[in-house]
Amino acid sequence: MMKTQVQERFSEFFEKWLLQIESNIQQLLSVHRDPSHEPEHRSLICKIMNHYKEYYSTKWACVHDDILGFFSPPWLTPLENAYLWMTGWKPSMLYRLVHSLRHAKVPGTSLSNLSEDQLKKIEELRLRTSMEEEKVEREMERQQVSMADRKMVELARLATRVRNGEIVREVDGLVEVALKVLLGGLEKLLKTADCVRLKALKGVLEVLSPLQCVDFMAAFFMVQFQMRRLGKTRIRNGDLS
Repeated sequence: MMKTQVQERFSEFFEKWLLQIESNIQQLLSVHRDPSHEPEHRSLICKIMNHYKEYYSTKWACVHDDILGFFSPPWLTPLENAYLWMTGWKPSMLYRLVHSLRHAKVPGTSLSNLSEDQLKKIEELRLRTSMEEEKVEREMERQQVSMADRKMVELARLATRVRNGEIVREVDGLVEVALKVLLGGLEKLLKTADCVRLKALKGVLEVLSPLQCVDFMAAFFMVQFQMRRLGKTRIRNGDLS
């Protein structure tokens, strides 16, 4: 399937953006781990988050022209697409990652010593995020069910009955209006889901210390890069399923 102009433009941006993320990972992994370098840690996380937000600002600038392209993005591998939640990663994944890093048997992992207060705040965040995810999922279900509402069914039946050219064009116009409403709903849903993602990530980073943020963001990006690497390996091996 050929890419639309929007998909081509975003694919080009995405590849360049990934190169910068790869550079960010290297910086995260090479920081001085002494607490005296906390200002350096804060500065690096701030710079990386600004770059990360660039992805969403660019994405939102494109979705209005091609919302459907973001629900089946050609710039991702089939494996990456299989794990998408509303066009991106599922926010609750962050809390699972914190849990995994906390219990990982890796020497020097700063998240292994989370305080009780931090754990309490992370759990509160997890519960709030879970409720927000459920709201998004309920809205997606409503969008899907709306495809079979009375107005859409009546338009479909009318379109099969008409024969005169003028009437067909009129019906096509009504269908186009109905479709525009549906796509507008998907665009709103996408942006809401992205906001839940960014809010959850910001919340976790606010709970962690600067050095813990460094370790967390390194792991966060590496998980996504590993998924991409595995997806590309499957493509090279001829397994496109």
